[in-house]
Amino acid sequence: MGKLKIKWKIAILSFCIVFFALTVGGTILLGRLIQLHEHELGQRLLTTARTVAQMPEIIENIGGTNPSNKLLIQSTVERIRIVNNADYIVVMDMEGVRWSHPNNELIGTPSKSLDEGSSFTEHTYISKAKGELGTSLRAFVPIMNDMHEQIGVVLVGQLLPTIWENIVAARSQLYVTFSLSLLFGIWGSWLLGNQIKRQMFELEPHEIARMLTERTAAFQAMHEGVIVIDGMERITIFNKRAMQMLNISGDVIGRKLSEIVPESRLPEILQLEQPLLNQEIQIGAKQFMSSRIPIQVNGATVGAIAIFQDRTEVKQMAEELTGVREFVNALRVQNHEHINKLHTIGGLIQLDMKEKALEYVFHLVEQQGELTEWLASHIHDANLSGLLLGKISRGKELGIDVQIDRRSKLHSFPSYLDHHDFVVLTGNLIENAFDAMRDQEGEKRLFVSFEQDEEVCSIMVEDNGCGISPELKERIFEKGFTTKKGNVGGLGLHLVKSIVDKGKGSIQIDSAPGRGTTIIITLPMRI
Repeated sequence: MGKLKIKWKIAILSFCIVFFALTVGGTILLGRLIQLHEHELGQRLLTTARTVAQMPEIIENIGGTNPSNKLLIQSTVERIRIVNNADYIVVMDMEGVRWSHPNNELIGTPSKSLDEGSSFTEHTYISKAKGELGTSLRAFVPIMNDMHEQIGVVLVGQLLPTIWENIVAARSQLYVTFSLSLLFGIWGSWLLGNQIKRQMFELEPHEIARMLTERTAAFQAMHEGVIVIDGMERITIFNKRAMQMLNISGDVIGRKLSEIVPESRLPEILQLEQPLLNQEIQIGAKQFMSSRIPIQVNGATVGAIAIFQDRTEVKQMAEELTGVREFVNALRVQNHEHINKLHTIGGLIQLDMKEKALEYVFHLVEQQGELTEWLASHIHDANLSGLLLGKISRGKELGIDVQIDRRSKLHSFPSYLDHHDFVVLTGNLIENAFDAMRDQEGEKRLFVSFEQDEEVCSIMVEDNGCGISPELKERIFEKGFTTKKGNVGGLGLHLVKSIVDKGKGSIQIDSAPGRGTTIIITLPMRI
């Protein structure tokens, strides 16, 4: 059976079920028919026995001493037996002596049947007895005289056919019933097997089992998290990587996804019925890049699958790389400034202005030291301090006066945010301000401020650049939107918006063409 195809297995199983059902049903039906036949036969035998018991010839001649009485009763009973097609009719007196019998040799002999005792006490009944010729159905009726006294018993018997004889008698009907039932059963089983095979894409069960094993192993080996739900939002796949990312343990298969990961936003695909690719979603304190795709069979959505990556680590790496790039730019600018300063000092020495050269050196050391010391005491994060130093140097190279509000302070980060987020926020806001003033004539100023208390933390970046038109103000945070020539797509302000949303904060923009831009980001310290 192991090597048989699925449609043959289904056909054989269905045939066996149909055959078993027909056998059981036929046996029960045959038994019921035999019972009905015995009941009808018993009533017919009783009618015959009553007829004999009420005949005057029987009543007047039973019990007499004249031998001709027995001959009269025998001839009368035999005529009735033949007419009613009974196997035997026996008339007995109160002593149990037979006055009629199909076998003439038994006339005058006493009957010794075990089931006839009650008939001598005026009882009328039907009995089933087993004799030498087989099982027979017997009807007993008392013979009563005109004084209502019992003077004898009439016994009418009929041999019952055996079960095999009943089957043989009904063989035509049984053959037709069994043949048609088995024919349609086999035909239906064959159609069912083919239909199931088509629904299983012509695959055998062992092939489906192998594919399921391979699919499960593939999902578990994936570095991305995978979650699959059915049309009722029940989880059908939840791989190990997804459990690690979401800090979930235990068996979740078959449970509602909303009970396990309420922020997954996967069930909405069942109503949307179209994929959403490469979207950032936040689950708890983590951010993920998720692609959610509906599962459709014959045009109907029967489930959905989500493939997502933990963007927190990747984003941190990208932010660190961004910070490294800023430090590289800062080093390049500082190197350029350092060369210019060395040239200045060398020129003063060549002009024999040693005191001026020494004073210039002291001024540079004091200026740089004072800014570094202030940043260290007010901005309690080395990454952000280094970024600000780099941007100040970068501003000097671009001819932009970058000023840090000396009343600024930042001693801790809001909930859900860290130094990576603040590096991205501040760096992108300052770079966008640089771009806004790149082609500007005249004085270029950029002002950066940090404020913080127990409730909120705010960042303000203000420039006197070209400003933002009302039309662009609505779109600057869209992913891919940019006003820079030659750029395929903008991500800076989109990242800013994502970080602010993660921190449950708000962005306020005050800008108009020609009068600069002020951007204030406000973030709650606790959520």
